[in-house]
Amino acid sequence: MTALLLAGFIGMFNETALNIALSDLIHLFHISAATAQWLTTGYLLTLGILVPVSGLFLQWYTTRQLFTASLLLSILGTVLAALAPGFELLMIARVIQAAGVALILPLMFHTVLVIIPPEKRGGAYGLIGLVLVVAPAIGPTLSGLLIEQLSYNWIFGLSLPILLFSLLFGIRHMQNITNVTKPKIDLFSILLSTLGFGGIVFALSSAGEGEGGIASPTVVISLLIGVLALILFSIRQLRMEQPMLDLRAFKQSMFTMGTVMLMLAVMVMMAAMLMLPMYLIRVQGLNAFSAGIVLLPGGIINAIMQPIMGKVFDKYGPRWVVPAGLMVISVVLWLLSGITATDSLTHIILLHTFLMIGISMVWMPSQANGLNQLPPSLYPHGSAIMNTVQQVAGAIGTAVAVSIMSIVANKSLLQSADQANSANAVLSLTEGIQQVFLVAIFVSVLGFVLSLFMKRVLMPGRNDD
Repeated sequence: MTALLLAGFIGMFNETALNIALSDLIHLFHISAATAQWLTTGYLLTLGILVPVSGLFLQWYTTRQLFTASLLLSILGTVLAALAPGFELLMIARVIQAAGVALILPLMFHTVLVIIPPEKRGGAYGLIGLVLVVAPAIGPTLSGLLIEQLSYNWIFGLSLPILLFSLLFGIRHMQNITNVTKPKIDLFSILLSTLGFGGIVFALSSAGEGEGGIASPTVVISLLIGVLALILFSIRQLRMEQPMLDLRAFKQSMFTMGTVMLMLAVMVMMAAMLMLPMYLIRVQGLNAFSAGIVLLPGGIINAIMQPIMGKVFDKYGPRWVVPAGLMVISVVLWLLSGITATDSLTHIILLHTFLMIGISMVWMPSQANGLNQLPPSLYPHGSAIMNTVQQVAGAIGTAVAVSIMSIVANKSLLQSADQANSANAVLSLTEGIQQVFLVAIFVSVLGFVLSLFMKRVLMPGRNDD
């Protein structure tokens, strides 16, 4: 688990670490903003394509084989990124990095399911929460410091020793725990999965680029292709004796509930992680590094809370933890929907911190409880499904937030008397950000209502509350 967590932390750190460097890279490489955005979109797109297939990998290759392949891909991508002299090589490096992460994330969850008994999994999932939530949260802060003092290459250069240690440590201590069954590979399922999940992630990740937002032709066409392919993929999987991704896992009610809770939590978190830096930089006037510092306390508290919530889940189950977390999230979102340009940074730090506390109370308990209900034969599929949902939900949360913010801000600016006045532009942007948080309240309230029906699971197929 040490080797897996270290590798996963670097992988998730890299997911957001480069975001804050995009402005510098635009000038350094002489590329457009839309082209630079592909350094993030390409990373997410690779995850969206490969993570759904990971359940098949877990049945074809041993634990050590998958771990070694993941680390070698991550190390190769990181070396290329650290040495990249231009955009083209950096883009290739990002895709290779994402391929490594796409293998390591499902392997982490599968390992917990196999080696740790259900009544103790909460603590283990709490540690995984450090990877999945904290790493992308602190990514912008650390990379902002590195860019200010050194260069973007150091974002990857400093990751390399950790990846090398993880590889050597894993090779020395890791044992094979997966059950290699080598089911038949259905190429048509892989094609439909690629078009489906890849199309949806690409469409939603592209919604913030250029004009039109989520209504642009590129987004709409990609989304339609993705949804159609996903429907055909689902039908095919349910009819196959040995599906690539066994959707029969959704017959387990608490697995379905946990997946929905995870999706809602990720959507809210990703929307907030996009809106708050935008508010701090474009409304409050902070630079990128200062904005990262403001959001750092929330990331630190989240790091502390994840293992604590795991232990609380082990003792009490999700019935009270998850609803309480969603209540906290709803209250914070309501307060965030009223932020103005004059709010103190202390106020923003407190709100962001409590939002992260609420998310930590929802994320891992929901995920752990849902996976606990699956029989061992569905472990690879359940891990792959939840990790895929995380990627798709992140893309949805980001795309919808950008679209709402843009529509409301543009409408507000058009209604102002002096559109050229920068003060009016700030007010319009603030109104757009407020509206995003207002809409997010409905998501969290929906989650709260659903969470009241959650039951604790300690044995596959059985509710124990």
